[in-house]
Amino acid sequence: MNLSLYTISAFIIIDTDGHRVLAKYYHPAGDPNASSKKLTTFKEQRAFEKGLFQKTKKAGGDITLYDGYLAVYKHSLDLICYIIGDTSENELMLLSALSSFVEATSSLLRNQLEKRSVLENLDLVLLCLDETIDDGVIVETDAAAIASRVSRPRADTTEIVINEQTLLSAYQTVKEKMQQRIGQL
Repeated sequence: MNLSLYTISAFIIIDTDGHRVLAKYYHPAGDPNASSKKLTTFKEQRAFEKGLFQKTKKAGGDITLYDGYLAVYKHSLDLICYIIGDTSENELMLLSALSSFVEATSSLLRNQLEKRSVLENLDLVLLCLDETIDDGVIVETDAAAIASRVSRPRADTTEIVINEQTLLSAYQTVKEKMQQRIGQL
């Protein structure tokens, strides 16, 4: 029975041609499964990604076993997002984390989860990933919470309008406060 919080071995985004768009492999020091040092070199990672893509390139599934790992994946327009875990992990938890990441990223990218928008907004995508998974541990599965932590404040909504009315209002407030202070003495 695996009671560790370290549930995720890798997060990968591959385009529909089989090329890596984003990959993050987790090898934390406190992971009890760290003794199996697989997928540590770039060559091993690329070979794993190529084989995984060949197995999952056709849409239709969302969970598969590949090379001793459990892979949960979702197809988007021209991307496939994967969460890779140990075979003893809970598939529903991995799928929940992946779904919340995809939903949060999609909402931040205005429902355009495609290769071009991911590459143009890589900072937002990586922040979403960091808010969802921290060093192999799933930390959030609520897409709205992830998106709200990552979203940038818009410049047009934080404008402060200063006109004669607001200045007069500020003057009246200061005048009243001063009168109250003087009255207390």
